Amino acid sequence: MSFKKETPLANAVFWAARKGNLALLQLLLNSGRVDADCRDSYGTTALMVASYSGHYDCVKELIMQGADINYQRERCTNSAALTLNVFLLLSNTLVILVRPCVFMWQDGGTALTVASQYGHSKVVDTLLKNGANVHDQLNDGATPLFLAAQEGHVTVIRQLLSSGAKVNQAREDGTAPLWMAAQMGHSEVVKVLLLRGADRDADRQDGSTALFKAALKGHNGVIEELLKFSPSLGLLKNGSTALHAAVMSGNLQSVLLLLGANADPTLPNKNSELPADLTKNDRILKVLRPKILNGHS
Repeated sequence: MSFKKETPLANAVFWAARKGNLALLQLLLNSGRVDADCRDSYGTTALMVASYSGHYDCVKELIMQGADINYQRERCTNSAALTLNVFLLLSNTLVILVRPCVFMWQDGGTALTVASQYGHSKVVDTLLKNGANVHDQLNDGATPLFLAAQEGHVTVIRQLLSSGAKVNQAREDGTAPLWMAAQMGHSEVVKVLLLRGADRDADRQDGSTALFKAALKGHNGVIEELLKFSPSLGLLKNGSTALHAAVMSGNLQSVLLLLGANADPTLPNKNSELPADLTKNDRILKVLRPKILNGHS
């Protein structure tokens, strides 16, 4: 794949999009000497830069000027060092001041994936209303919804779901948006996803579920939200239970929440270990052992 060669005017467009300088962006695009779809050597467009930066007015201007809203980066690189030049128009003279600016882009990214990841809800709204593909995927399968869930952007998540995003669409490694939100401790995101039909027991390739990961991390708010939807408390495909994970985390409140939901402390993992075998924490052992002796022996 070949990209359009970078030019001083194209770099000026990037700078204006990055800084939110709408007047300069309009001046450059209206000159007829630079394309709204100009790209750097990594395939990054000005629309992506404006979306990343959250500059709503610049995003609208680029779309109005014909920028390709669904253009997707394809070059195989995990990061692109984009060196931008700062341009000032002084009495029809173009003055160039070189300043480096580094952006981190992921392969397969679009303006919508970038705006979703950084929580720019007004930009997301504009992109969706102008035909952005809500089912865009990075090369690893991550969708805009997945990226918003990872970063905890509730408003963006609601926008994407209302536009038809698939709540259970997983990344290539089997990680669903709910699992990722649970790992990151975003309890409000977990609540929204569950209410919109997220599979509470969806597991990754490693066999862990959202509840297991939340228990392992000690994210009690997430555990509380998940327990409202009666997730599995039994043995998972990874050969363990959420209670084992909570005990390993050392978080007493996580253990109490799961015991209160009737998690079984006498259920062994694949190594024939009870949850109580995985800790030396006296406070946790004190709540586990009466359950073993009195209710599950």
